[in-house]
Amino acid sequence: MSATTITPQLTLDVSGTKPVPFARLVKVETRKMYDTRAGFWLLAAIAAITLVIITIFFFAAKPEEQTFFNFLGVTATPQGFLLPVLGILLITSEWGQRTTLTTFALNPKRGRVIWAKVCAALLFGLGAIVIAVGLAALATLIAGQPGGWDNVGLDDFGKFGLLQIMGIIGGLAFGLIFLNSAAAIVISFVVPIAFSIVASLWGALEKAAPWVDLGTSQPPLYSGDSLSGEQWAQLGTSSLIWIVLPFLAGLWRVMRAEVK
Repeated sequence: MSATTITPQLTLDVSGTKPVPFARLVKVETRKMYDTRAGFWLLAAIAAITLVIITIFFFAAKPEEQTFFNFLGVTATPQGFLLPVLGILLITSEWGQRTTLTTFALNPKRGRVIWAKVCAALLFGLGAIVIAVGLAALATLIAGQPGGWDNVGLDDFGKFGLLQIMGIIGGLAFGLIFLNSAAAIVISFVVPIAFSIVASLWGALEKAAPWVDLGTSQPPLYSGDSLSGEQWAQLGTSSLIWIVLPFLAGLWRVMRAEVK
């Protein structure tokens, strides 16, 4: 007879291990926004295009057009188009490069990772807003035109910030839904624009357009005028359709998607 040796099985008990601090997750996700080629060059493009456009407008605009609102509109234009793309890439780049295998292995709670990405995107958005406002204010001071600061109030900065944040969250939403950079970027631009065109051409949608179309409900935010209660309601319903519901649908998909 031969003796049988029983080797005890060793197990790793991680029940007492503390979860990764949320602040650290936000820091890591923030770094991911600029330490990739796509993220770095996108940020560089936003900065370069903003400087070029505001310089051209400064020398080409008529003196009466050199107001803070106009300069702010100029600085906000490239950000409004490109910041949502940055949000999309923050989500989709990991799925395209399969680094989600590492991310969710180190932190299995996917919800915390997604919310860390949201916070990181909002921090970048806040920084972009500060830079845009600063450049617009500097250009207005240099221009020195009478009436350049007329009708500028604190609510205008709030509306501008809200507009940029909506774009960032919308980009995150499309990224969560498609988990593919090319598809999310193309559809996030094409579908809303196509819907706005249809709404403007189809008479039956003329009255309903402000309630269901962001392209129709958002312009009052940068008009310089105060929004009425109805306009705020229209902005809320259209944001629910194009931002909130897509974000929740994308979050539901990521929470259940197979990581491979």
